[in-house]
Amino acid sequence: MQNAGILALDLNWRYLAFDVFPENLRAAIDGAKAMKFIGLNLTLPHKLLAMELVDVLDESAKIWGAVNTIRFEARVNENWVPLCQCPAEGAQEIRSHGFNTDADAVIRSIREDLGLELRGISAVVLGAGGAGRVAALKLADAGVANLFLVNRTRHKAGEVAREVQERFPGVNAALDYPDGRVDLLLNATSLGLRPDDPLPLDIRRFPINNARAVYDMIYRPAETPLLKLAREVGCATANGLGMLLYQGAKAMEIWSGRVAPISIMREALTKNIHPTGQ
Repeated sequence: MQNAGILALDLNWRYLAFDVFPENLRAAIDGAKAMKFIGLNLTLPHKLLAMELVDVLDESAKIWGAVNTIRFEARVNENWVPLCQCPAEGAQEIRSHGFNTDADAVIRSIREDLGLELRGISAVVLGAGGAGRVAALKLADAGVANLFLVNRTRHKAGEVAREVQERFPGVNAALDYPDGRVDLLLNATSLGLRPDDPLPLDIRRFPINNARAVYDMIYRPAETPLLKLAREVGCATANGLGMLLYQGAKAMEIWSGRVAPISIMREALTKNIHPTGQ
């Protein structure tokens, strides 16, 4: 996806993947800075750790409490300029600038892929880890009326519920499944990545057809058991491919200062993630 975008924008860059253990994250960020990388993307479990490791936080990272995109910047005449805008040999003092592009991406994907307007709706969020917390907060920011938070450890869901109510007092944040129907069920757990995973939902307590639409942040496989069940009972369904696309496209724009070629990036992403349409 990113390399397709780079090619379309005619940038002399290359996007590469590296495995980094959490205890080596600081060294990896410092090394990328020393080698004058344009930027980085971070995935789990690095997003929370990076909050303490970058030199400056964008407002998006401060609000949502996680960093998934880093842009390296050089000081030029007392101003900080993205490295792509200045000659590498002239960049002596460099800093890391942390952003969060996940939060806006999940909301855009839900709206576009499910055709769902979020203001005033009721939603169930499964999972209260990093992804679940950001999803719950962003749904609250988008104006949902009722949020039901379900997590294997109840106290963790309670922490997210308290944060939602503190930051968005107009939203009713409750623990556990609702008694009636909701507009959206969102899976922010990792259950569904493996074919033998149990459902992330207790269908005895909350039948899946009690949700009008189901969104699973997992994008591989394209249809998790949760989405398959939801489709079979007539729910609107969408996976996390759109979220992956939009967070990556926003990162490209942060690094380059140019509009990301969404359609080209979507095509490349879809071919790579779901080469046979499955």
